[in-house]
Amino acid sequence: MYGTMTIFRRDCLGLIFVCACLMANWLSAQDAAATSERLGFSKTKPAEGPSVEVPGGFMVPYTAKIPGTDVEFEMVPIPGGTFKMGSPDSEAERRADEGPQFEVTIEPFWMGKHEVTWAEYMTFMDLDAAFKQFQQKSLRTVNREQMDQVVTAPSSLYDPSFTFEAGEEPDQPAATISQFAAKQYTKYLSLLNEDFYRLPTEAEWEYACRAGTTTAYYFGDDPKDLKKHAWIADNSDDERHTVGKKRANPWGLHDMYGNVAEWVLDGYSENGYARHAGKSISVADAWEKPTKLFPRVLRGGSWELDAEDCRSAARMRSHDDEWKSEDPNFPRSPWWFTTSPALGAGFRIIRPYQAPATPAEKAVYWDADVEQIRKDCENRIDANGRGAFGVIDPSLPAALEALRSRK
Repeated sequence: MYGTMTIFRRDCLGLIFVCACLMANWLSAQDAAATSERLGFSKTKPAEGPSVEVPGGFMVPYTAKIPGTDVEFEMVPIPGGTFKMGSPDSEAERRADEGPQFEVTIEPFWMGKHEVTWAEYMTFMDLDAAFKQFQQKSLRTVNREQMDQVVTAPSSLYDPSFTFEAGEEPDQPAATISQFAAKQYTKYLSLLNEDFYRLPTEAEWEYACRAGTTTAYYFGDDPKDLKKHAWIADNSDDERHTVGKKRANPWGLHDMYGNVAEWVLDGYSENGYARHAGKSISVADAWEKPTKLFPRVLRGGSWELDAEDCRSAARMRSHDDEWKSEDPNFPRSPWWFTTSPALGAGFRIIRPYQAPATPAEKAVYWDADVEQIRKDCENRIDANGRGAFGVIDPSLPAALEALRSRK
């Protein structure tokens, strides 16, 4: 009897093991199928062009359209890996806030092939008027208890001549934009396209910019070669330029240097790198989450700045009070800057391979992170009617079309 029971148990365990393997294989197949159907994925490695291998297939470049418009944007896959962040003591023009160096491990993501253009950003700007019309007609009512689907559209420009002084062509990079406005744009794009987009962290930006290199620039150490890759003070003719016209870095990213400086998610700390000195940490641990309105970090330099400001490790700090000094409104705009060097403040988006799971986790990347920004938005919108709250979901394009047809 004992031997029979032993055989029975062994057979049951064997059956359970086989079932578990079959279930695991089925789930793996399901994951692979789901992966291959996602935007920017391929089941097989492309014969040419960049790709990043992930479970179930490969991340590949893709072009997507902003729903309800003819405006497209391009994304490039960036492989995961570990790199040394910051600059070595020996680098020419190095500044103290670029060190000491430390290692950061990065997960794969897609990154905008170039900076967000006016064509892209103006689809977001146009929502200011549309949201106000929805409100007047009691359509698409905003429930502020469900802010996970609500964005603040930037107010109409107080002085467009300043914003567009250095260029307003559709294929030029959008600029004079605050970090908060850039974050709200990524929320708008995510809720509309149903894929998760955000700004990069400072570590992700530098990693993508370096593209596996360790020199001052991804092409080497000689700043004389920078003009082949970037629009900077020496060759910009005091204006922003069409994106994608200069040489790309080894991972296919254009305009990582110059044209407009690019917002990252981090707050600025002059001695922030010191706490990580000599360590090897995750990108989450490297993220310096902002705790005050400014300073925050922009990367890559701009068309107004010199070569040393465009190095892969170079950091630019914001100063909201100075950058909004010509704004006569109170409170000053949470979306726009009015004063140089903010003519060169723009941004680029990323889409992580692994997106956050919950609305609360996503909101950390999208919404106001200090109380002053929240209050400034509410005061500007509720008291002054500048800017607007609105609901973003896939039904928005149809609602906008219906609104236009009623005119």
